[in-house]
Amino acid sequence: MSVTLAKLYNALVLKKPGVTLLIVALVTTFFAGHVPDFQLDASADSLILENDQALRYYRSIRARYGSDDNLIVTYTPDRDLFSDEVLADLRGLRDSLSELKRVESVISLLDVPLISSPPITLTEMTRQIRTLETPGTDRTLARQEFITSPIYHNLLISDDGATTALQINFKRDNTYHSLLDRRDQLREQRLNSTLTLGERTELETVSQQFNKYSAGLLDQQSEDIVAVRKILDRHREHAAMYLGGVPMIVADSIDFIRHDLTTFGFGVLCFLVIILAMAFRKPRWVLLPMMTCLVTGLIMVGYLGLADWPVTVVSSNFISLLLIITLSLTIHLIVRYRELHADSPAASQYDLVRETVRTKVSSCFYTAITTMVAFGSLLFSGIRPVIDFGWMMALGIALAFVLAFTLFPASLMFLKPGLPAARRDMTAAITHFFARLIRRYNRATLVVFIVIVVLSIAGITRLGVENRFIDYFKESTEIYQGMALIDRTLGGTTPLDVIIDAPPEPAAEEEEEEFADEPFMDELFPPTDEEAGITGTSFWFNSYGLEEAGAIHDYLDSLPETGKVLSVVTATRMLESLNEGKPIDDFFLSILYKKLPDDIKESMLAPYMSEDGNQLRFGIRVFESDPSLKREELIRKIRRHLVDETGLAEEQVHVSGMLVLYNNMLQSLFHSQILTLGVVFIAIMLMFIVSFRSLGMAVIAIIPNMVAAVQVLGLMGWLGISLDIMTITIAAIVIGIAVDNTIHYVHRFTKEFHKDADYWATVERCHHSIGRAMYYTAITITLGFTILSLSSFVPTIYFGLLTGFSMLVALLADLTLLPLLLVILKPLGPDIHSSD
Repeated sequence: MSVTLAKLYNALVLKKPGVTLLIVALVTTFFAGHVPDFQLDASADSLILENDQALRYYRSIRARYGSDDNLIVTYTPDRDLFSDEVLADLRGLRDSLSELKRVESVISLLDVPLISSPPITLTEMTRQIRTLETPGTDRTLARQEFITSPIYHNLLISDDGATTALQINFKRDNTYHSLLDRRDQLREQRLNSTLTLGERTELETVSQQFNKYSAGLLDQQSEDIVAVRKILDRHREHAAMYLGGVPMIVADSIDFIRHDLTTFGFGVLCFLVIILAMAFRKPRWVLLPMMTCLVTGLIMVGYLGLADWPVTVVSSNFISLLLIITLSLTIHLIVRYRELHADSPAASQYDLVRETVRTKVSSCFYTAITTMVAFGSLLFSGIRPVIDFGWMMALGIALAFVLAFTLFPASLMFLKPGLPAARRDMTAAITHFFARLIRRYNRATLVVFIVIVVLSIAGITRLGVENRFIDYFKESTEIYQGMALIDRTLGGTTPLDVIIDAPPEPAAEEEEEEFADEPFMDELFPPTDEEAGITGTSFWFNSYGLEEAGAIHDYLDSLPETGKVLSVVTATRMLESLNEGKPIDDFFLSILYKKLPDDIKESMLAPYMSEDGNQLRFGIRVFESDPSLKREELIRKIRRHLVDETGLAEEQVHVSGMLVLYNNMLQSLFHSQILTLGVVFIAIMLMFIVSFRSLGMAVIAIIPNMVAAVQVLGLMGWLGISLDIMTITIAAIVIGIAVDNTIHYVHRFTKEFHKDADYWATVERCHHSIGRAMYYTAITITLGFTILSLSSFVPTIYFGLLTGFSMLVALLADLTLLPLLLVILKPLGPDIHSSD
């Protein structure tokens, strides 16, 4: 700290602590007023790549064929599904759900058309659509039709006929989609070219409007889920029911985030109080750090609310992390203050606080900067929630540093020094043990770390990105149970769309040339557009096109990863009985399309074929609970078969859906992990060179942190824990936090070495002084992270346990490997006292 800056700091903070506290109080009060605006976001958009081109195509397909954001209610009655009592209860459940304001429709086995219960003709269907509730419907035949129907089997009813499903469709929110489309359009334009001033202003305005509207929509969606569950509760005495679907997963995930933020934020706080009380045994060393942590968290949460910056699943632990990092800064100040007080018991409070700040500000500044750099490396991940998490933590750490050197020392100025603390305690004994250990077994220590690194690298080679979304939740949660039941009995959960376009125009011309040598066909049966209808203008909706589509449908249905497959083929096969057992030809298809009631067209044809009949959609549900599911392999296999075996052109085949978007995000994790680690190591190396003013010292200092990062990734590989949007952040976090202790140790080592130029004596002194602060912070951080293991969200559990364990490894590396390398490599010059 420069002389001028030090004088200014002493005048403003230490000599006028009341003014400092007043300013902090005013700032805290301002931001506290925006805490109610704090938002949570667990939507599907927070789990996908922001600039993924597949996302744009997915949204265009959803706009054409309808959204897959619906709720599924599984209904397993305690008696026969087709009994009067059960159907009456099912009817009441459907009607109650239909009355909800935002519900557009509820589809159940009571509502869908039946054509074989008893069999009806096309003419009869045009007059009246028969359903299970139509008088004269034979329930025995209806049961058989449901179980054998190409459409209803494994969609509305299970194989054994014991479980049925209700699909709750919500009204499309046009305001939401118009804001989303405009925002994404401007964002894409910004990536490809430079926006004008007006366009930049519009993008900022539209983004704010979208964020605000989206937050309100998420709140409304949560209220809808609560209302749906209340209705289900009134019917649970007659049936076992589970709720599924993207909106429910979003609502429950938000509840998990909210629970983790409040419960674990408070839990970590209480735990830290206990740790501080046990470590320092004075109320001041509990109250002052906790006050600093609370104010830091309050200001940061208020800022996020003010900025309309929602917290996602990835950043849900930022409060706990921020509390832990803030506390680590204050612990170093406390330990240094107690050392100075023990050395100078008669010193005044002003002198003690001033000297504490003077000796620790440099190392704490560099630790804060390097930790910010570590989290800043997440900005290169390319995944929006991970990027946001990096920004949040970088800003939070900057705030923590400012408050640690303003609020904490200013508050300390109002207290008297009291009696000095004892220099010998359990912590000193532990750190002293490590100093003696590495001096006696220095070669063995190096061998142990080499073995750890080799095993870790071997584990990294086993690291993968494939993971099941269902495994994000404990088996006791409704999300897990509902997804597992739908997978087992109702044809899978994760949506996957295969879109097949008609071939380009030249292909159509070639087809005309192929039949040009058969003029008698046109002479005998000269077609007209009016007579041919859609079969004459559509590439797919004719006997030839449907035959090819049928082969594609059967292939997709034969895949072991796929459950229910729906397409226009499903509908035409179901309607074959209307042709009195005769083969379906173009004439019948044309009549069928014209005479089918609009309701049936909208439910059976429109979701799977474009209006002109030149594009087909195959709606697939994939078994999410299948442990052998390999999304990337499945997508490639489908593409390869349709192009190589079916003969379709590559530009005709498109694979879309949430499975594709989620897979794209997972596949980007390897690249993101390598990129973020590369950025963080390069950035921290540069920070070390600036801080230590020595390339050799920087290289030595980076090694223990590399060991910590490598071992956590290797451990994940050996345990079979895949990279996901949360575990990808662990390595950067471990480096960012662990590097703090490295910087403090090296700074203290450099200072102590110049006293006698004895490396081993310097190690002893450093372990007895700064080593104790390192021990306190590492143990506090480790135990704080382990509290996250009580979460209901499995990635949070992995995050807490892996990060906590890695902090222990980092502490051991800093207390053993780091001093041993300093002694062996002698970056500060020769040791004039020792030859070992």
